[in-house]
Amino acid sequence: MKKILEYIKSVRSEWFKIVWPSRDSVVRATIMILVFSGVAALFFFVVDSLLNMVVGWIF
Repeated sequence: MKKILEYIKSVRSEWFKIVWPSRDSVVRATIMILVFSGVAALFFFVVDSLLNMVVGWIF
């Protein structure tokens, strides 16, 4: 029982050490992720289309 209480106390003390990001930071990071995901999707679409055309010409 002593170890359980000690664990709960240590979790509680660590919880208060957490530094949460600001709303502005989260919004900026989300927009960057969406933009880079879109760029990556467009890149892979173009590469896939080109490879599909090349394979179509060969066969």
